[in-house]
Amino acid sequence: MIRVTGFFIALLLFVASPSCSSDNPRDGGEKSAPNFVLKTADGETVELKQLAGKVVVINFWATWCGPCRAEIPVMLEVYDKYKEKGLEIVGISLDRDGWRVVTPFVERMEITYPVVLGDRSVVQQYGGIYGIPTTFIVDREGSIVERHTGYFFKEDFERILAKLL
Repeated sequence: MIRVTGFFIALLLFVASPSCSSDNPRDGGEKSAPNFVLKTADGETVELKQLAGKVVVINFWATWCGPCRAEIPVMLEVYDKYKEKGLEIVGISLDRDGWRVVTPFVERMEITYPVVLGDRSVVQQYGGIYGIPTTFIVDREGSIVERHTGYFFKEDFERILAKLL
């Protein structure tokens, strides 16, 4: 019974709190986004510092995560709408089974932005990821201006991006 109760409490907290404002960098000032160098399934390198001058959305997710799966169409729609204005999205998968599960998922969902596999180092660089999806928005100067844990509603997402693009 304790396991079930704990699960339902965690579920209630997740549903009641779709984002964590306590970890928003704007509360304590902006901080520079840590650089990372990660590979796509095709072996291409994605390095954050190579995206300097763009607004970058870094989305930590996994194929088994329901809110992550639900959020991907929003990410795709926003990406298609704003990529010509300087938006880049990088999906960082935290799937333990790696490309074996991520590649077919990316193909099935027709994800057009770069997807890479995350590792312990990048998770630690970004202060630890304690729930997914977790999304960071990095401005054109390389500062994290938003950290959002949970499903990112399109209206909220676009409101933040409108100020940066």
